Amino acid sequence: MRNSEEPPQGDADGTPGVSLSPPGGLLDVLTVGAVVLDDRGRIVLWSPQAEQLFGYSAQEALGRYAAPLLVPDEYIELVLRLFDEVMREGKSWAGTFPVKCRDGKVRAFEFRNMRLRDDQSAVYALGLVTDQAALRQVERDLAFSTLLIQQSPMGIAVMDTDLRYVSVNPALSRLDGVGEEGHLGRTVHDVLPPGHARDSEAALRQVLETGEPVLDREVLGGETPMGRGHAWSVSIYRLDDAGGRPLGLSVAVTDVTARHRAAIQAEQARQHLSHLAEASVRIGTTLDLEQTAHELAEIAVPELADVAAVDVLDAAVRDHPVRIPQEETAAFRALALATAYPTVAAEAADPTGEVAHYSAERLVTRCVALGQPVVVPAVQPEDLRKIARDEHAAALLARAGVHSYLAVPLIARGEVLGALDLKRSRNPKPFDHDDTILACELAGRAAVCIDNARLYRQQHSIALTLQRSMLPTPATTSARLRIASRYQPAGAHSEIGGDWFDVLELEEECTALVVGDVMGSGVNAAATMGRLRTATQTLTQLALPPSDVLRHLDQITTGLDPYFATCLYAVYEPRNNRCLLSSAGHLPPVLVPTRGEPRLVEVPTGTPLGIGGGEHGTAAVDLNPGDLLVLYTDGLIETRHDDIEDRLAVLLDLLRPVAGSARSLEETCDHLLDALRNPENHDDVALLLMSPTE
Repeated sequence: MRNSEEPPQGDADGTPGVSLSPPGGLLDVLTVGAVVLDDRGRIVLWSPQAEQLFGYSAQEALGRYAAPLLVPDEYIELVLRLFDEVMREGKSWAGTFPVKCRDGKVRAFEFRNMRLRDDQSAVYALGLVTDQAALRQVERDLAFSTLLIQQSPMGIAVMDTDLRYVSVNPALSRLDGVGEEGHLGRTVHDVLPPGHARDSEAALRQVLETGEPVLDREVLGGETPMGRGHAWSVSIYRLDDAGGRPLGLSVAVTDVTARHRAAIQAEQARQHLSHLAEASVRIGTTLDLEQTAHELAEIAVPELADVAAVDVLDAAVRDHPVRIPQEETAAFRALALATAYPTVAAEAADPTGEVAHYSAERLVTRCVALGQPVVVPAVQPEDLRKIARDEHAAALLARAGVHSYLAVPLIARGEVLGALDLKRSRNPKPFDHDDTILACELAGRAAVCIDNARLYRQQHSIALTLQRSMLPTPATTSARLRIASRYQPAGAHSEIGGDWFDVLELEEECTALVVGDVMGSGVNAAATMGRLRTATQTLTQLALPPSDVLRHLDQITTGLDPYFATCLYAVYEPRNNRCLLSSAGHLPPVLVPTRGEPRLVEVPTGTPLGIGGGEHGTAAVDLNPGDLLVLYTDGLIETRHDDIEDRLAVLLDLLRPVAGSARSLEETCDHLLDALRNPENHDDVALLLMSPTE
């Protein structure tokens, strides 16, 4: 039910109804007064607005002749003539006329005068009057607003409270492609696409009901003469009269396509930088070639591609020249494959770790031969045969929906090592210029890491070969001693160290046993180890006491690089059943008697070799037949997280069951390595076991 005090607002068919409004409309803003004169020129009606304008109250004005009261003397004759024309001829007039106000001042007012006739045929003169300054201000504001709206590059529309267009400027017609006639009297549902119309109507009604404006609301898409892919900024304001009553809405529309695209590009650039930053952290965490390739492939999905593969020239892995002519096939080794989701496209890839020969027609071969990216934004069936290794693989890629392809070379230090191969299937966007730039950045960063891993693998192999060539062959059991030894290099991701051992025959049936560890790693450490081993063998032939051997080795080591090493030198004397030991900063050996508990042999700890001028004492330990002496390097027991004393205690516990047992020395070596050695240990280990015979 409508409130009985509310006037009817109109019929359902749109017929206007009655609308009662409180003061504050345009007429109130202008203060339009009404004055009625009879045929003799006397005032018979005086409105409150006339009292407000002229200053005379109704009691002061009613019944008096208007001319003497209101008109300056010099205009009396003119006003009488005009009054006669209105009354006698019915001729209306409008214009500005000076009036004497009650305060004695003469002011200009805007008049509209006309003749009235009542039911008795009596005639009257009606004058509608307002302040001239207020009227001129309204006229100027209206003219300015009209000109501004018509010439504004911003699209502007005015809508009534029924959300129908009542006015649009030319700019809006150009923006949405609908002429002025296509707007007037219509709603947004008649002008905009359905989806945009629903959203727009909701925003319009919200502003109309709350009065809160919507500012810079971005709208995307839509059909315009300029096509799709555009963006508009829409602001909506409610139009109120002076009393705060809603008159309608003003809608301002600006084409912000350039701003929108710039924002998208900026966001893409931010994402690319973020992706590159992540790649810097995730790629190259190790010096392992395959692991680095996997890190590159995994960083590429799913942000850049749905399927990513890393193929490296087999020649690069084997340190051969890698430049290939464009017309020749090339041997590639598939190192890594990553997919954003399970897909048959993975089955089309070459098996990881295997070497395959790619024909010159394949796009990845062309990419490596040219050293430049190869991009196919929209893959056609004939392209698949150049992407895949054979017809079956091409069919798998077609089943997977591969529609865009990109290959970028892996270039490090001016040398092409291979390629990063990217495919898109679920990602609907084709590879574009920005994708190519990002892929090249990723490939460039990864290529350096791959090259480092490749070079490290070569150096690792050289160092390992060098070190193994310098180590003695495993010592065999003699009539006096049973000997067992082991050497294990560092884990696959670490460099070769300088650990070594030696068993040397001396005069009088004595035997020298040596275990040492050169500080540092790589080829230099292995070479230094070889020099020290040669020097030790030479010094041993001089039958010097253990402490003197270490003193001479110290002098020799001072000139080597790396020039620090630890060493334990022992001489077994079978006729005395004793062993003389001297240490240069080395871990103590372990004595495992046939009866009793294993214990660390207290050998004076001398300074490491290479310090210069150090003292090296000698300890003597009795060795009975069946006793076991264990010499080792720190790689056997040291870890990054455990205290060295705790690890020595573990070593003693492991050797406790060995005392008096029938376990062979070979089995004991394997037992210690299995229990103490971490396969990923970052240090190599030398282990030497000796036990006198009967």
